[in-house]
Amino acid sequence: MSHTASLLVELGAVLFALGVMGRFAGRFGLSPIPLYLLAGLAFGAGGLIPLQAPEEFFTTGSEVGVVLLLLMLGLEYSADDLVANLRQQAPVGVVDLLLNGLPGVGFALLMGWSPVAVLAMFGVTAISSSGIISKVLSDLGRLGNRETPSVLSILVLEDLSMAVYLPVLTALVAASSGATAVRSVLIALGTLAVVLVLALRKGHVISRLVVSRSNEVLLLLVVGLALLVAGGAEAVHVSAAVGAFLLGIALSGEVAEHVRGLVGPLRDLFAAVFFVFFGLSTDPTELPAVLVPAGLLALVGIGTKLLTGWIAGRRAGIGPAGRLRAGAALVPRGEFSIIIAGLVGASVEPAFAPTVAAYVLIMAVVGPLVPRLVDPLAHRLARRAADRRAVAESGATTEVPQGT
Repeated sequence: MSHTASLLVELGAVLFALGVMGRFAGRFGLSPIPLYLLAGLAFGAGGLIPLQAPEEFFTTGSEVGVVLLLLMLGLEYSADDLVANLRQQAPVGVVDLLLNGLPGVGFALLMGWSPVAVLAMFGVTAISSSGIISKVLSDLGRLGNRETPSVLSILVLEDLSMAVYLPVLTALVAASSGATAVRSVLIALGTLAVVLVLALRKGHVISRLVVSRSNEVLLLLVVGLALLVAGGAEAVHVSAAVGAFLLGIALSGEVAEHVRGLVGPLRDLFAAVFFVFFGLSTDPTELPAVLVPAGLLALVGIGTKLLTGWIAGRRAGIGPAGRLRAGAALVPRGEFSIIIAGLVGASVEPAFAPTVAAYVLIMAVVGPLVPRLVDPLAHRLARRAADRRAVAESGATTEVPQGT
């Protein structure tokens, strides 16, 4: 068999297998992310069936996947949404990041990792998976629940915090000295501020630039512009992902709605390649040594997200049952954790990537199950609250006024 034929057969087999995995996960209401990671581990070095396909394809495909993931995420929010959420929900967002990021910091410090690895672990444990959570809420029919706006507000703030966090992390990873690190961070934040202002004030201009009645032309313009912006952002150490995210925010109105429908399938394809590539670049023989610490970190992460949802729900005036459901919905970690691990890789600590892979496998599998597991307790809390209201109302109606 010729090299070209062998390459096409291997790539076709991988993509077809990913489709089968995605269908299997969908039938059980699970995220396909852990299955994609397992596929990468099975096909990578040290796996069951090492692939001979060129690494450049998976490397480039994974980078495109990150760009499209963040572009689609930015399309979910308008500039007005961005400002409104920052003003209204900032306190809850700060509590969320601290509650869930500090366990990652403590874990990295206990492991004796470098400062950059400590900062990276903060992001790995702090940020929930918007993709997994939105699917779980949809599958469970909870998009109209009272607690759902609180969940979505936290996700928006987490996504926005990544716009600052990722360029700082990228700059620190690339820096070779303390002075270089400071200069790189200042350049990254300055560039981020300029791009954000342009997105807020000139978003309509960008929307007019790409608008087209032809789906083909619109898709080419948007994806091409996203790659250009991502490449330019990467050149000044801002992170390609952040550049794509800000471009998504800049696109608004009917253009954004149309682009979501066109780019969605393309995003899903390259996102799957991204998760597979992360698995390919991780040696499966290193996972057993980190499963126990990753499992303990996952247990802590479940508890801190439950507490986050409880606090956010209470602030919004939601009852105990809704607070518990909000916390359970926030548990899954996924794409952002893998993106951070992909940016950092083994450049900071050899055990970093395997630990994150094990952590995400656990949280991406357990996360969608937690909302179902806490349902009985949430129902009991709701019944108790209803009983207390009934008792209070009956007491108020039977009270006899004095003096009669």
